[in-house]
Amino acid sequence: MAVLDLFRSTEHVREEHLRILCDSQYVINCITKWMAGWKRKGWRKADGKPVLNVELLKDIDAAIVGRDYSFEWVKGHAGHDLNEAADVRARAVAIAYQSRKPVPAGPGYPGAVATDMDAAPKAKAVKAAEDVIEAAAPVWTNSFLDAEPDLFSVLGEDHTSEDGAVEDDFVPLTTSVRDHIVTLEQELMRPDIRRDASRVAVLLHPDFEEFGVSGRMWNRDAMLGAIGVDTEPNPDMDVLNLDLLDDATALLTYRTTDRRGSALRSSLWRQVGGRWRLRFHQGTPEA
Repeated sequence: MAVLDLFRSTEHVREEHLRILCDSQYVINCITKWMAGWKRKGWRKADGKPVLNVELLKDIDAAIVGRDYSFEWVKGHAGHDLNEAADVRARAVAIAYQSRKPVPAGPGYPGAVATDMDAAPKAKAVKAAEDVIEAAAPVWTNSFLDAEPDLFSVLGEDHTSEDGAVEDDFVPLTTSVRDHIVTLEQELMRPDIRRDASRVAVLLHPDFEEFGVSGRMWNRDAMLGAIGVDTEPNPDMDVLNLDLLDDATALLTYRTTDRRGSALRSSLWRQVGGRWRLRFHQGTPEA
């Protein structure tokens, strides 16, 4: 539905090239590899079974006629700024649907004519929203683009590009990396950053978990859902130690002090796609 809405929203600038960044191999393959063959076979797959999401695909097939476009696959939940920003907004809509609250709407594409995406059955939209909420983590597979993976399948996490070369933004473990991790930890304690969902989403690992000082358990979705809640000013931070457990894992321990007292904290940082992201955090009140 997002891809369809994008084509419809850019209909007024259809002479321009449209570069689409997408983390779903399924969507890319449907449009660029499989759709033409399915259409010739009466919208059936090679095994004779009907194509899934066929009504949406028919709408996309009509919307791309005469358009100049290209797709670029980006790894989901890997720190890509635009991908993380899209994830934050998609989850906000899903949460709003689930809690029956007004759905947040962005400004849309400049100059776009209003599109009617409400034509899809409401039940399907609600189900899609609930699926987003219930997904505790992305579905990692080793499927490649020539296979027909599940909707949200992505390539396994590594630090190499498709041609086997090491990604340029891979950061080796050095003394500067130690300083970098401390800086990232301090960033997560800043009130202005904790009100910025896009930035917090980049800093937190997709499987992030926290045992807070209060005893509450948090995951990434819960943390992003709390964005906008009043936060305490920056606590004082005293770094105790930083251990490099392997080439992509670091354990930071430190003490914080604020008006509520002091706490001992430990954070496990993992390097994913060249970015350090917080995988686990625990805070314990100091006696």
